[in-house]
Amino acid sequence: MSNLWETLSYLILGLVQGLTEFLPVSSSGHLTLGAAILELPEEDLTFTVIVHGATALSTVVVFRKDIASLILGFFKKGSEGNSARRYVGLIALSAVPAAIIGLTMKDAIEELASTQFVGAMLIVTAAILAISQKIKSSSKKGLTPRNATLIGIAQACAILPGISRSGSTIGAALLLGISRSEAAKFSFLMALPPILGANLLELKDLLESEAAPVSEAVMNNSHIPIFGYTVGALAAFAAGWAACKWMIKLVKGTNLMWFAVYCLVVGLAALLF
Repeated sequence: MSNLWETLSYLILGLVQGLTEFLPVSSSGHLTLGAAILELPEEDLTFTVIVHGATALSTVVVFRKDIASLILGFFKKGSEGNSARRYVGLIALSAVPAAIIGLTMKDAIEELASTQFVGAMLIVTAAILAISQKIKSSSKKGLTPRNATLIGIAQACAILPGISRSGSTIGAALLLGISRSEAAKFSFLMALPPILGANLLELKDLLESEAAPVSEAVMNNSHIPIFGYTVGALAAFAAGWAACKWMIKLVKGTNLMWFAVYCLVVGLAALLF
């Protein structure tokens, strides 16, 4: 029965990670709350690396055509090549603020991951989403280095547990007058470098940490939840793929207010209970 509950817990957390990475409700905040509710180990670095990698892979699958077009276009001459190189440059520029914050303040931010702090930040996310829904769609303004930097700063703020990355970046793009379809596309493509970068840092911590679950299990000849990890990874990939596709449609349809209400309710519950 304990193994069944363990596997079910990894399944639930995998689904939570995949869904909340792209839906505007904060994946880090929900993983903190989910681990507390399910009473799982607070720091399972192995599982964290696996589900984050699965989620990043789901993004690559959803945007495979856009990514392939950018890679192939990057080496072309003429206007097509210039356009692809410019877009890749904007994605790289948007990743700089998150990289700076993540590399210099990682430990301090991890210490903030309490249920109370997550609750407060979820309320902030609710406010961001509510404001973004009042902005009318525009197609007159495009992406510029200045806009990419500002959206990147919004993404860096979402490193705080409870602040939604997609909600912050899409909200910032809309405030800057960028169309909803372009805001959604850029938000998800610009997420790839930080997600992959964070995954590499987590992998580095896992390899260096003597307290890593797999390392302990190998040293002590004890149980390694390989099946649970596999189930969680598959769940994260499937949920991430579905959430990414769904979120694109929701942004275009301007139907994010329910997520604002949800974040407000969950945030208040985390603060009060």
